[in-house]
Amino acid sequence: MVMYPGSQALDVTGPVEVFDTANRLLGESGPGYRIDFVSPGAPLVRTCSGVVIGAAPLDAGQGPIDTLLVPGGWGLHEVLADRALVEWIAAAAARSRRVTSVCGGSFLLAEAGLLDGRRATTHWAYAADMARRYPDVIVDPEPIFVRDGRYVTSAGVSTGIDMSLALVESDHGSAFALQVAKFLVLFFKRHGGQSQFSAVLDAQLADHTPIRAAQEWILDNLDRPVTVPDIAEQANMSPRNFARVFRREVGVTPGQYVERMRILRACRLLESTELPIRQVARRCGFTTPETFFRAFARVLEVTPHQYRSRFHAVSPQQDPAAAAEPMEVGA
Repeated sequence: MVMYPGSQALDVTGPVEVFDTANRLLGESGPGYRIDFVSPGAPLVRTCSGVVIGAAPLDAGQGPIDTLLVPGGWGLHEVLADRALVEWIAAAAARSRRVTSVCGGSFLLAEAGLLDGRRATTHWAYAADMARRYPDVIVDPEPIFVRDGRYVTSAGVSTGIDMSLALVESDHGSAFALQVAKFLVLFFKRHGGQSQFSAVLDAQLADHTPIRAAQEWILDNLDRPVTVPDIAEQANMSPRNFARVFRREVGVTPGQYVERMRILRACRLLESTELPIRQVARRCGFTTPETFFRAFARVLEVTPHQYRSRFHAVSPQQDPAAAAEPMEVGA
C-alpha cells in the first residue's frame, strides 16, 4: 500500500481490514496476505483525518509485489506533482501481479501512464475531470469497481472494501469471500436511504457456471420483460429445476434477484442523470411507474424522488486534483 501525507484513511484501512480478516479466517490453511506500507513520508504518515500510520520508505518496497494499492486523499493534488513518487508507482506496477486503486488513487495510476487505453473508474464526483485530464483513459463513472486485465480501480472511499473482497474472491473463491464479508458485517442495504450494493454479497456471480451465465444474461437484459423460463433457457435448465438451483446458489429467488438488480440500476440512474422518473422506470424494466414506485419503496423505504433529492450527484466546480476529497455519498 502506497501512502502519502493526506491519504484518505478509509481508502487504506478498509482494504487492510478485508485482507487482515481473510488472514485470520484462513489461519494456517493459507496462503494469506502480508501487508506492507510504503511512503515518501515515512516513517509516520498522517492521513487527512489525522490518523497516523507507520510506513517504510519507498526504497523498502523492492522485489516482486503481489498487489499494489494506491489510495486517494486530500493530498492528491500535491502528490500528482511528485515525479519521484509517480515514477516509483510506474516501476512498482511493472513488478506487480495486479495494480489497484481506491477513489482518487486512479489519478496517480493515470499520471503514471498505467491506465492509457484501459477502462477505469474513480469517485463519482471526479470522473468527468479525470476524463478531461487523461483523455487516453476510458473513464466509466458508474461501477463500484472496474477490472481491466491486471488493473483494478474502485470508486469512492468505501468501495475499496468491495474491491478488496473481489480480490479475495479471486484468490480464495466466492464462498470464502462471502465468509469474510459476513464477518465484517456487510449488508445488502445500508441504512440512510441510499442503496450501496456490495459487489460480493449482492451482485456476486455464482460458482455454478450455468447460474453464472444466467446472472450475466439478466444484467444485460434488465430493460426488457424477463421471466423465469427466459432465464432458465440461458442456463439450459427446466424452469422448476433452475429456480431451485438458483435459490440455492444465490440465496434469493430469480424474481427477487431481477428486482434487486433493477433497483440497483435505478439508483445509479437517479444518482447520475436528470432522466424523468418514468424514463428511469422504463430503462430498468418496470412495466409501469407505479410498479417501480412500489418496488423501490419496498426495498429502500424511500420513494425515487426522495432518493434523488438526497443522493443526486452535483458535480463540484473545483478541480478534484487540487481540492479536498469529499465524503462519498452514503459512506
